[in-house]
Amino acid sequence: MRIDKYLWSVRYFKTRSLASQACKKGHVKVNKTVAKPSREVFPGDEITLRKNQIDFQLSILDLPQSRVGAKLVDLYRKDTTPQEAFAHTELLRHAKEHYRKKGTGRPTKKDRRDIEDYLTDPD
Repeated sequence: MRIDKYLWSVRYFKTRSLASQACKKGHVKVNKTVAKPSREVFPGDEITLRKNQIDFQLSILDLPQSRVGAKLVDLYRKDTTPQEAFAHTELLRHAKEHYRKKGTGRPTKKDRRDIEDYLTDPD
């Protein structure tokens, strides 16, 4: 089975063309080698996939005939992604929320003046 079709069928990508684009950009490696979309994969292969700033590590257990339901995905792959990868993403999300809460909109005139007062040097 092709690597792009496999990643689509085990629901890592919404469409097969997105999976193909990820392969073309070099975000997908099979057995530590960058894979083209047409690369054939077999049970026992190790896949490293970079998506949303996370390096997913997968082992192929079996090849599905077509796209499978979310509950059946674990029959076809084993996810060996370390927890540190997810913790790093969580840390980035909290860092972005530190400056301004989501949904508060643009800064008001008072907010802007407070920012300017903070940034200017009191000489």
